[in-house]
Amino acid sequence: MSRITRQQITQNSRLVAVALLCLLAACVKDKPDTTSPPPAGEGRQVYIADEGAMGNGNASLTVYNIDQGTVSNNVYAQANGGQALGDVLQSMTLLDGNLYLAVNNSDKITIVSQKDFRQTGSIAVPKPRYMLPVSEDKMYVSSLFYAQINIVNPKTMQVTGKIATDYKNTEGMTLLNGKVYACNWDTACSYLYEIDPIGDTITHRIPLAGRAPQQVTVDRDQKLWVLAGNVYKKKTASLTQIDPATRSILKSFVFPDQADVMKPVFNPTKDTLYYLGVNYSGGTAYNGLYRMPISATTLPAQQFIAAQPLQYYWGLGIDPVTGFIYLGDPKGFLQKGSVTIYRQDGSQVNRFDTDLGPGYFLFKP
Repeated sequence: MSRITRQQITQNSRLVAVALLCLLAACVKDKPDTTSPPPAGEGRQVYIADEGAMGNGNASLTVYNIDQGTVSNNVYAQANGGQALGDVLQSMTLLDGNLYLAVNNSDKITIVSQKDFRQTGSIAVPKPRYMLPVSEDKMYVSSLFYAQINIVNPKTMQVTGKIATDYKNTEGMTLLNGKVYACNWDTACSYLYEIDPIGDTITHRIPLAGRAPQQVTVDRDQKLWVLAGNVYKKKTASLTQIDPATRSILKSFVFPDQADVMKPVFNPTKDTLYYLGVNYSGGTAYNGLYRMPISATTLPAQQFIAAQPLQYYWGLGIDPVTGFIYLGDPKGFLQKGSVTIYRQDGSQVNRFDTDLGPGYFLFKP
């Protein structure tokens, strides 16, 4: 059976939960969007990928000016004559003054200028998920429903090749010490790929504590942390710390059976890992933001920031300069979402509205 995306799972669950959410939380109408594209180059910015509702082609881009505290929604459409961005904005990356937007269900990567957000190009890629620049003229792109990692030349905007993987649904990737480490979010997969980016070949398969690896990130000691699991397909979530030099497991953690865990992010000093627990039913069990030091020997028992009843978080980002925590609330993908910013002590800094489904944060250097 082919893998189902998190958003598809969410929308299936939503059919059951929508009535309850609307009755108890009172679905509200969106306010008119009166924002305009942000001025170029003024202040630090964070780009927010608003996924939109799958199949509706209403993905959008929000820009938050950190220094000025201003918000600009629907930036791409406003900068491109009202043109729609596409269907499901999954992730983003910055390269050579351009912002690359992986529009998953539209089978493309849209490229816009970082200065004015006008489109400068487009790359046809099947179901792009995440992008990883590995050199000036090479970028790896993972794909949903495909057993491959796409090789893209960002300068020519062409797909130049593919790395065949063992299973469909390639996911998160990271670059460390000249090697690429890539996840394959399939329930049959119990390892992490190590890839030589010069020869574009898989050189090793590193065993994990669980199945269906989805994201990999790096701590301050240059150790890999791999989050795995697919609760929908009865594969319990797990977290594995790996020494890339020896390709051995240093320690591992298994989450509670029904815990749906996603989007691990390190703080600026990379000594504390944050991640989301998502509960789509409207309950509070394993629902919110969690954090744990890399020295931990057990998983945290309680949320650091708990989601409220009838709420769950969909996006998580941490400002690499201030350490402030950004949490995206999709509001069940029923109305415009919101982002709340917290200090490292958990106190709230700010809150603002976005477009539909804020799920990914990219901080401008």
